[in-house]
Amino acid sequence: MRKGINAIVERRIYAESMGRCMNPKCQAELFKESGDIMEKAHIIPYCKTVDNSFENLIILCPNCHTNFDKNNAFSTDEVKEWKKIRADEFKRFFSKEYDNFEDLKSKVVPLLLENRAIFENYYLQNKRQLWDSVEGRVLSNNSIIREVLKQNTKLIQKHSVKEFSNLEIVKRFLLHIDEFENTRLSNEKVRGALFPTEINSLFGIEPLEDRFLPSVESIECLIEALQNKGEFETIVLGEDKPYICIKKNNGSEKIYLNDTPRLRQMYYDNNCFRSTDIRFESLNYALKYIKARGLKFDFLDIKNLKVVMVNDVKIVFVYKYCLSKVELLQLAPEEKCVILNLHNWNGKSCISQEAYELAEEMKVRLLTMDEFYGYINSIRN
Repeated sequence: MRKGINAIVERRIYAESMGRCMNPKCQAELFKESGDIMEKAHIIPYCKTVDNSFENLIILCPNCHTNFDKNNAFSTDEVKEWKKIRADEFKRFFSKEYDNFEDLKSKVVPLLLENRAIFENYYLQNKRQLWDSVEGRVLSNNSIIREVLKQNTKLIQKHSVKEFSNLEIVKRFLLHIDEFENTRLSNEKVRGALFPTEINSLFGIEPLEDRFLPSVESIECLIEALQNKGEFETIVLGEDKPYICIKKNNGSEKIYLNDTPRLRQMYYDNNCFRSTDIRFESLNYALKYIKARGLKFDFLDIKNLKVVMVNDVKIVFVYKYCLSKVELLQLAPEEKCVILNLHNWNGKSCISQEAYELAEEMKVRLLTMDEFYGYINSIRN
């Protein structure tokens, strides 16, 4: 009785083929809409060796398989050489290290999009027979994506805390790819490592609604970096889904500021991670309130989101546990401006008595968040 081929060996020969017949003069596509046409061939006949090793197996199209096995069109040495040729091609193709994330993205995104289209059009539509016939294309694309990502992990943002790391998302994706291959021949195909949707965010395919990254300073740095590259258009704040608009392929693209994996990657690519002085969510909330009262705000400097003009009043945002006299002096505010402490931990105690006294001398107005609501309503009227 013939022994079955080990699943790991089978996975290796599928990946080795890259979805094409291993005959260099053929290279026929092995995944057709009508079905998977790849065939496993023994280089030295199984009946002579009982050898199901990776070295003795090769993936061929039906025509080349017939020509090899029955027509003796190719010698054993020729077919062995095909494996070497494909291995060299595989190495050249996948060992490339890209210079930046955008170049990596240009390679990975078309494959992710093709997989997504196949999944949505066949699997989600319960077209099981058609899905089985095109699942091989997903496997082939995945094998390419896996090797490309493994060679370019240095381009992916990483963090010691897994929750904050795009590299951890990529690792989960690679685990999903491995499990997808391992269960291909299983009747039930029970899979635990599901496709991480954060991958679509990371590669700019579909935004993910996640929490805001805290640092306003990082956003300001990113704006400056995008301006220097001629890519920045505008930033829209005071919305449930604030975003930066950038120039992209002769058009515009929105980068939502709660699309966390993508924004993390942009910070990483542009060296824009900065410590948090003002928390973005608190700033955006205050700007939302201004808009909700029918008022407009304008930034005096787009690279400084901490200062806005509202009805000819300059409002300066700070985020201090308790705004002190020294911190107020360091701000050096202009007369008649308003300073709002977004850190609303304990009402008026968010601002020290000494700071209130100094503000009176400097002719500036200090507000807690509780006072801010009434103040905005007063200038609206």
